[in-house]
Amino acid sequence: MFNKILIANRGEIACRIIKTCRRMGISTVAVYSEADEGGLHVRMADEAVLLGAPPPGESYLQIEKIAQAIRDTGAEAVHPGFGFLSENSHFVEAVEAAGAVFIGPPVNAVAAMGDKIESKKIAEKAGVNIIPGVMAEIDDPEEAVKIAQQIGYPVMVKAAAGGGGKGMRVVNSDDEARDGFRAARSEAETSFGDGRIFLEKFIENPRHIEIQLMADGHNNVVWLNERECSIQRRHQKVIEEAPSPLMDPETRAAMGEQACALARAVNYKSAGTVEFVSDQSKNFYFLEMNTRLQVEHPVTEMITGLDLVEQMIRVAAGEKLAFSQVDVGIDGWAMEARIYAEDPLRGFLPSIGRLSRYRAPEESEAVRIDSGVEEGSDVSMFYDPMIAKLIVHGEDRAAAVLAMRSALDSFEVRGVRHNIDFLTAIMREDRFQDGALTTAFVDETWPDGFAGAELGDREQTVLAGVALLAHVTVLARDRSISGSLNGPAGIPGRWMVQFGAQGHIHACVALCDGGLTMQVGDRTVEVCGDWRPGQTLFGGTVGGEPVIVQVERQGTRWALSHAGVSLVATCLSEKAETLLARMPERVPADMSSMVLSPMPGMIVDVLVAEGDDVEAGQGLAIVDAMKMENVLRAERAGTIGTIHVTKGASVAVDQLLIEFAS
Repeated sequence: MFNKILIANRGEIACRIIKTCRRMGISTVAVYSEADEGGLHVRMADEAVLLGAPPPGESYLQIEKIAQAIRDTGAEAVHPGFGFLSENSHFVEAVEAAGAVFIGPPVNAVAAMGDKIESKKIAEKAGVNIIPGVMAEIDDPEEAVKIAQQIGYPVMVKAAAGGGGKGMRVVNSDDEARDGFRAARSEAETSFGDGRIFLEKFIENPRHIEIQLMADGHNNVVWLNERECSIQRRHQKVIEEAPSPLMDPETRAAMGEQACALARAVNYKSAGTVEFVSDQSKNFYFLEMNTRLQVEHPVTEMITGLDLVEQMIRVAAGEKLAFSQVDVGIDGWAMEARIYAEDPLRGFLPSIGRLSRYRAPEESEAVRIDSGVEEGSDVSMFYDPMIAKLIVHGEDRAAAVLAMRSALDSFEVRGVRHNIDFLTAIMREDRFQDGALTTAFVDETWPDGFAGAELGDREQTVLAGVALLAHVTVLARDRSISGSLNGPAGIPGRWMVQFGAQGHIHACVALCDGGLTMQVGDRTVEVCGDWRPGQTLFGGTVGGEPVIVQVERQGTRWALSHAGVSLVATCLSEKAETLLARMPERVPADMSSMVLSPMPGMIVDVLVAEGDDVEAGQGLAIVDAMKMENVLRAERAGTIGTIHVTKGASVAVDQLLIEFAS
């Protein structure tokens, strides 16, 4: 067994690998950029080596610098995690040349499976089902259009070296094929340094299902069940679960056997994932093979009891797998939610800043948190905006969904925008609870974009009750101070809880042991909980149901979050409500002539000049945010007045970019 392992990665996955190494008694070496100098993974490791400046190209993608760190620290093996250099065959060669063992598959397998075109040829030869398409490099947009017409729309435009949703577009027409080809190639060149593009048929109503496998160097290949990863946005996975609600034992076995056949075809060793796209009738086709640990590997660990990082390390050290196919079972149901620093209400644009508050749910056998941040950490514009992965386990799928909803309600993140409400809204959807999934689930559920979870009657009652309990608790404490003119007796009575533009609720409040009762119309609702001023979580019951609500005092108002609904509530006495009705309405400023940056990032290009006449929908500028290019388009026709930015400039969210003259 190795004595020292260098981890060629950062953040959450680096911390997760370090935990397993600690348990195995292996010392660790972290590498880091200047932006990550105070990072959690740096502090957790036994040693740390600075690679360079924050951009990945100057740090985490510097193969020679990492190779030098291997030599300088005497690391005997290297775990690449996922992303960055994890599927780079040149990196595998560099690690071995530096005298260390690569904790992953052999270089030939990485090279073969890392090329989307070559991997499909190998898969077809190995007897794996493949999607109809053209497995050849495409040179220009017109050739892409011609091939797309031959295949038949819809068509998927994909980067040969792609991954993580980058360099990928679904197109439905000749014009979309041209634009999709250009955008996919640009993203692929930026993210992977490889602009090769190919096309394949897009399967209607598809599901993304993948097989986890493990292989050693002694001719043993085992599949570890499947994961359903159909809940995606922009081809980026959001919710993953194991097993899949679509699968039956026969289909599962067929997928597993094909995945193992592909692994054997390239003499695979270590952990790997074979991804399939399946239609609703369980016809499945090979998508790609990821020759690394997957982001969603914890759900497989939850249902099998295996530590996949440990297995990778043991296989790399030359050990045989200690289990066979018959030993692999399915224990209950597991789900993972990826918590990102992004704003779902603004098209999921990335958010950067400092985590002024970060309180994850308490971990247990049923709840696991994989994270590379802590309270006070900075979310940088240079890297993936994932804050944490929340993994839960239940005896069945319904139990896992309930566990996830409860854990999301209690996950506190402040300082950056985040997607927790969006994740909870997914859990609330009947279609999700029924397991009727497709990769278009998010777009079909919120075709006009996510605007927040619905404030239903139940959620309104819960939030109003908790707001009133918090408000009267603070009021009672304040009025109990010596010398106060009004005692607690003045609190009961008629109150209005205002939820801003989301409406209001009237209630007659009375105090009781352990909380209060509120009369809402003809209903009497009891709110019970041992909440104290300063606490940010309310845990108790509303109407007899257990609830968890996030509570933050904002002056005279209360910021609340529960069941995917986040809002600010104002509790008004009957007199205050009367006075509020006399307040003049505030008219917002006119911003229609200004183009603001919807995200922090870098200006890739400015597509117009001052004095240009533009039409609605015309591109104005391209902003790169966390390796994804976003075209900002004119919302109306007009003439460009002043341009405030230049190509290559870094911009902040809501920064003024362009002004219209008319």
